[in-house]
Order: sequence, then structure tokens, then C-alpha cells
Amino acid sequence: MRHQKHHASLGVTREHRESMLSNLAAALITHGRIQTTLTKARVLRPFIEKLITKAKHAAGKSEKKDAVHLRRLVLRDIRDEDAVTLLFNEKYKEFVDRAGGYTRIYKLGPQRLGDAAEMALIEFVKADDTGYKKSKGKRSSSKGRRKPKAAAPSAEAAPAAESTPAAEAAPATEKAAAEGEAKS
Repeated sequence: MRHQKHHASLGVTREHRESMLSNLAAALITHGRIQTTLTKARVLRPFIEKLITKAKHAAGKSEKKDAVHLRRLVLRDIRDEDAVTLLFNEKYKEFVDRAGGYTRIYKLGPQRLGDAAEMALIEFVKADDTGYKKSKGKRSSSKGRRKPKAAAPSAEAAPAAESTPAAEAAPATEKAAAEGEAKS
């Protein structure tokens, strides 16, 4: 049973999955965007974002031994030295001002012909990209819902109240009240 297993197995063994994620991460670092299946992209996102965070922390360390330690931790996960060097020397600078969300996944329309897998494009988010505007709250749409109508004053009562003096206004409102009781 796979109770409490919080990672997607991707249908392969643990060793194969680790190797696949390592290769996908190295390709993403070197190329900036890659096309893969939607499931692999969703598994790759937290994997690569943790590595980018380690690279950012390494840049902020004052002692060299701490930075080397973080580099070795990343090198354990990505076994491509060129990609790790590129990440620690150049790529991390794009994400210095971002608190997270370094990648973006786009679903691609057509499915793969061989196995009908959903395809996706995963890419790094640019440093100056703010993303989409978030709404301030729920939209009020009139489609499907109707607002209750406010009780409109009767045509006779409104003009009578405006044109008559205050002494005569009372009988006019009593007349409207009597009409309202008769209708109900």
C-alpha cells in the first residue's frame, strides 16, 4: 500500500524518478523552458524551486564553506555540473527579488499522439514579471441570480405627498396604506 506517500511515482522506480528529475531540472536550467508531460512538470516545479532557493541562500552566505555546502546539496540532486554552475553563477540573480514562484506551467492543447498524455510547457518566470492581476473580491454577476425588487411607491402617493401641504399629506398616505392592505 502507498499510504502517506506524498510524491507522484510517475510509474517508475525511485532511482529512475530521481534521475529523470535531475535531467529535467538540468535541461530547464540550461534552456529556460522545456516541454514535457503535465504530470512531470507538476512534479518538477517544487523540485526546481527548492534548488533555486538554495542557490539564493548560497549567494547570501558570508562564509564560503556555507555556500559550498549548499552547492554540494544541489549537486547531489542535479548531477550536471555545468547546470549547477550556471544556476549558482547566473540564474539565481533573476530571482533575488522574488519570494517564490520561480516557474510557470502552461498547459498545451494537443495531446501526445502515442499515449494521449497531456503536454505542458514549464519555464522560468522573468524577474520583472508581476503575473496576472488578482481580483479584489467576488464579481457580482446578474446572470442566474436576480436581485429582489425594492417596493416602489405607488404613483398616486408620491405626487400627492410632494405637492400637498403637510396637513393634507397625512390623509394621502393613509389612503395609500389602505390600498396596500386591500391588495394583500
